[in-house]
Amino acid sequence: MPHLGDFDLAVVGGGVNGAGIARDAAGRGLSVLLVEKDDLAQGTSSRSSKLVHGGLRYLEHYAFRLVRESLAEREILLRAAPHLVRPMRFVLPLRSGLRPAWLVRLGLLLYDHMAGRDVLPPSRALDLSQAPEGAALRPDFERGFAYSDCSVDDARLVVANALDASRLGARIETRTALAGARRKGAAWRLTLTGEGGETTAEARALVNAAGPWAEQALGAAGARSEKRLRLVKGSHLVTHKFWEGEQAYLLQNSDRRVVFVTPCEREFALIGTTDVPFAGHPEDAAIEADEIEYLLAAAGRFFRTGPARGDVVHCFSGVRALLDDGSSEASAVTRDYALDLDAPEGAAPLLSVFGGKLTTYRRLSEQALERLRPVFPGLGPAWTKSAFLPGGAFDAPDFGAFLAAVERRWPWLPAPLAEGYARRYGARIVELMEGAASPADLGRCFGPMLTEREARFLIAREWARSAGDIVERRTKHHLSLSADEKLSFEAWLLTARTTSCA
Repeated sequence: MPHLGDFDLAVVGGGVNGAGIARDAAGRGLSVLLVEKDDLAQGTSSRSSKLVHGGLRYLEHYAFRLVRESLAEREILLRAAPHLVRPMRFVLPLRSGLRPAWLVRLGLLLYDHMAGRDVLPPSRALDLSQAPEGAALRPDFERGFAYSDCSVDDARLVVANALDASRLGARIETRTALAGARRKGAAWRLTLTGEGGETTAEARALVNAAGPWAEQALGAAGARSEKRLRLVKGSHLVTHKFWEGEQAYLLQNSDRRVVFVTPCEREFALIGTTDVPFAGHPEDAAIEADEIEYLLAAAGRFFRTGPARGDVVHCFSGVRALLDDGSSEASAVTRDYALDLDAPEGAAPLLSVFGGKLTTYRRLSEQALERLRPVFPGLGPAWTKSAFLPGGAFDAPDFGAFLAAVERRWPWLPAPLAEGYARRYGARIVELMEGAASPADLGRCFGPMLTEREARFLIAREWARSAGDIVERRTKHHLSLSADEKLSFEAWLLTARTTSCA
């Protein structure tokens, strides 16, 4: 049976936590193996609300530590990846019979205070009958507030962490599942299954960052934990955008949940999310008809011309692996995380990640490495707080200036492509565009935004293999491709995988 090698650390799970831990560990001098049974971010980490935020509603549950940490991480990520994380202004209309204006105002003041005002502007009151942000809302919504948070391309955030981990020496193995793990003295002996059959590897420590599959990973390692996961399904709709402006909306429902309505890929809107208890295989999660109606009804209560069922162009569902804190309602379950270390004396340790949210992955990764420091006494210091993610270190004061520089350097590039490439790759656009001097150098065009050059780049540089890897996770081109265009691209991909440049 082929042997991949001996490593200091093996990480199971290619979501945001697994990729973040692999990156942090590789940057501290450890040899790292990351295995993911599917594609990077194929599970929960590509099915979020696409937000880097402090969690304004968590204040109602007195989760002050989590909010404070999330707000600090929001600023760190905004600096580390300004191409992927962008400031967004949220409008919160007041709805009678729910949270009173004074309570919302108090919560926003606390949110501002905990965040500081170094990067994003503070909250303010809005007269929605006069403010342009209120034009799309029903006339009975006269008052509201605006506050700041950030949006993010969640799957690309995962890929960026994996890219940096690889740059630092980590081995990234996608479509490779953990079939079994057993302790062999002070090391783990791993059995892995992939497209090429079974392989083995050894590691001095094992991290279980498998998200909704964390308990299965524990079983594969013959281990147990007193902590338990609470699986909660969150579903989202994508429709064509139905308001003017770049602002997003936070809608209060009568069930005291909130629904985000955010701009998505220029011309679309993202509406979500639901919180539904889930049992079964996480990969089988799918939106139900009542979830669609719930989200459409939420938008319809607030907007003059909210979307109807026929306006939905895409739906997706993800299973959040939340730390079970005994809450009776799924929406009230903590979004905090816990690290469970199983380290019998003289035996290889197993660190399992329970819970967490997209925004706090970097801090979680940092704490995971600190928990493992006794195993690796020569472990380097924490370093990711001030480091850029791949593509984030561009020579411009902000993204707008960077985009202007991109347009000057490649003036023949259509504006939507220039912005899309700049957003997805940041400074790495130089790698993507190497040698390109005219539109012909982009190769075949499969639809409004998908070019052969970009597809080959993703195959060669970002572990992309299937059409879904390319058009759903590395990009969001599936939203604008017709059915015939998708079929044409899939046919091309059958041969391109073997001919793409290395």
